Amino acid sequence: MKRPAAVRPSGAAPLPPLGPGLEFMRQVWAVDRGFETASGKAAMPVGVTVPEHLVMRVVGRFPGISAGQLARILHARPSTLTFVLGRLERRGLLTRRTDPRDSRRAALGLTEQGWQVDGKAGGTVEERVRRALSHLGKADVRAAARVLSAVAAALDSHQ
Repeated sequence: MKRPAAVRPSGAAPLPPLGPGLEFMRQVWAVDRGFETASGKAAMPVGVTVPEHLVMRVVGRFPGISAGQLARILHARPSTLTFVLGRLERRGLLTRRTDPRDSRRAALGLTEQGWQVDGKAGGTVEERVRRALSHLGKADVRAAARVLSAVAAALDSHQ
């Protein structure tokens, strides 16, 4: 295999061709960096990070959801969620109560303060994503979701 020529740094030079796999990863990395940047509490007008906001939005839609169900929905490791849930609980935004149907399971819910935070949408990352998606056709958004799901499944299958 021939070694590629070195790319000289230049602000106006076009990007070298990366191929579909690397180009897709580059774009996903840009989105991930955007989430990381926006995740600083100063960047979030509601005072929670992007992962905390996402957890609160899902719990707000499914009061009584278990941590395991939440982990499956968010494609998150339970240990990662435990940390996020603990922070939200300590801040008085989320409750964990024993599920009356199964004492081994905790049912998650939002506190009154949590509902107030959940109801604030202005300036959030979610609003920016929704606005970006609104400029695309429904078919494009569905296609993007299918692509991301396929990539997530392929990555999950190699754990």
